[in-house]
Amino acid sequence: MSNPTPVALPRLVPLQTWRAPKRNIPPTPMQRSSMLQAVRNYVAEFSPVPPMPIAELAVHAARLVESLQCDPIYRDFLGVLINNEMWREQLARIPYERRLLLLPKCLRIEAKCPAPFDEFGLLCKQCGLCSIQDLTIEAERLGYAVLVAEGSAIVMSLVQTGKIEAIVGVSCLSVLERAFPYMEAAAIPGVAVPLLQDDCIDTNVDLEWVWEYIHLTADDQTRRLDLTALRDEVDGWFTPVSLEALLGAPVGESEQLARDWLLRAGKRWRPFLAVAVFQALRHNATDPLPSDLRRLALAVECFHKASLIHDDIEDGDEQRYGQRTLHAEHGIPVAINVGDLLIGEGYRLLATCQASPSVRAEMLRVAADAQRELCRGQGAELAWARKPVPLSSLQVIDIFQRKTAPAFEVALRLGAIYSGRHEEVSEALGAFSRSLGIAYQIRDDLEDFEGADGSDAAALRPSLILAVARERSNGVARSQLERHWRRDPDADRRALPTLVREAKADDRCRHLLESYKEDAVRSLATLEHPSLKGLLRRTLGKIFNDIEIKGWCKEQQEDNLIAAKPQATATPVLQAPETNAVAHDNVAGPAPATVA
Repeated sequence: MSNPTPVALPRLVPLQTWRAPKRNIPPTPMQRSSMLQAVRNYVAEFSPVPPMPIAELAVHAARLVESLQCDPIYRDFLGVLINNEMWREQLARIPYERRLLLLPKCLRIEAKCPAPFDEFGLLCKQCGLCSIQDLTIEAERLGYAVLVAEGSAIVMSLVQTGKIEAIVGVSCLSVLERAFPYMEAAAIPGVAVPLLQDDCIDTNVDLEWVWEYIHLTADDQTRRLDLTALRDEVDGWFTPVSLEALLGAPVGESEQLARDWLLRAGKRWRPFLAVAVFQALRHNATDPLPSDLRRLALAVECFHKASLIHDDIEDGDEQRYGQRTLHAEHGIPVAINVGDLLIGEGYRLLATCQASPSVRAEMLRVAADAQRELCRGQGAELAWARKPVPLSSLQVIDIFQRKTAPAFEVALRLGAIYSGRHEEVSEALGAFSRSLGIAYQIRDDLEDFEGADGSDAAALRPSLILAVARERSNGVARSQLERHWRRDPDADRRALPTLVREAKADDRCRHLLESYKEDAVRSLATLEHPSLKGLLRRTLGKIFNDIEIKGWCKEQQEDNLIAAKPQATATPVLQAPETNAVAHDNVAGPAPATVA
């Protein structure tokens, strides 16, 4: 593990302005991702073969609606996902330089976009205001042809040249429905990511889906890997029976408390990451996991849970996972001892792994380096707590990097070391884990602020939201925020949410969150290992989409609820052509991603 990297803010990525999806699109990212996984499971089980007539596609979509017991209004959406999944493996086998990326101009911010048009579509000026720039640059770097255009006549002409053998596109459901007959006729592999709106102005899309399809390649041996199933398997290792089978029966109260703490609620992302990296780097990702990998995963969780016990003591926290903290329930001396016991258990598990002596030594070294760096970060926070003064946003992010990133980094590196391929991916894992750890801590800051009316943001720890709010304020507001930073007992905590929102500090932190996530992805650009690159990209999306990120204003929450209600008047359009007379005159080619 390398020395701490100097902190610098990442390049800010364009943000989509949040809008409620159309009623025939599931309203939340988590629901859409859940449906995508259900579609992948369905296609894997029944193996439908493309190209498929629209009537047959509608039958499969209807089966999924019934299986998921979801509103029939989502049948079109499911139909598009089924069609994508049927073509997915064929698309993966086609070289990037034989593919076309087709984007709609409505992804731009129309009121501010400086780009002109010609006969081929939008000529992006790379102003950085929307996602079209980043998607285009990355796709062209890989070798894609890229068009930001309307209609499909130009696509048809490109296909007829024989230079385009597959299409990745973005479009609204209504246009995709009209394109299905041409997709079937051309039999050209294509996937299409549905726009979340179809009003052709400032639209949104699930960008992570677009990124995944752009990078899809047969060289990634983990592309079929079900991350949900893998995570469930890792979670299954944290049961009383599994722990006893690996560690033996607990001896004494301290060991029993340590086991109980390991079993407490938590997302267990870190042991999952260790296993995922091993899967990506091994020769065959579909082989059963080696039993000894459990020791490594459990060691990672031991280190993490020990740090939480000590952190709760040092911060004076009384609650974690909705329960009393260990020290609040059993006293500080007992809690310190249990935390120390877990650290020792983690090192013992690594030392007894069935690996070569050099591999075990490297795993122990990496774990020790991470432990030291985490303590340095926590030490910086404790030093600040004794003499609290205002911190800049960079100073807070530096603490995040030292305190949170090491736990992710040790998990990633241990999986790589156990696979025997750590050296070739070491630099990328370090950069990825730093951005991932910072992004993860920013999200925690946002969730703390959004809970209890923002009062948690005034807890005794450095907060990025407070740092940004202070930097963006002046006059009385800045003075009030500095009193919060200095933990002035007379500071009005009830005014804190107002001060933060007036400075738009929470919005800025959400922007930084997205930018650090994107920075993590960019850190993989030079990684010459498609399986690890693909798996880490997908894992990042899973970590940040696994729960709903809060923070919409009240009006937007109400829009979400309205959008989620079934609409009796809405009629799915994915029907057999003879029962759904739709004019196809304006669709001149086989593009599966004809844009609105």
